[in-house]
Amino acid sequence: MSEFSSVKPWWKQLWPWLLISGPALAMLGCAITIWLAIHAYADQPIHEGMKRQGLKVDQVSK
Repeated sequence: MSEFSSVKPWWKQLWPWLLISGPALAMLGCAITIWLAIHAYADQPIHEGMKRQGLKVDQVSK
């Protein structure tokens, strides 16, 4: 009974990292989506001859 079972610390085991990886990847994807929304696909200015009606942009008939 004097033998101790060698138990690895939690950071050296596989299961905690597998459980952490799902939410971590979701947070990374969310951060990338927010960055793209702000920097790459920002609100474009409306060109002359166009009008905005809510979310719809129509060409002004002359």
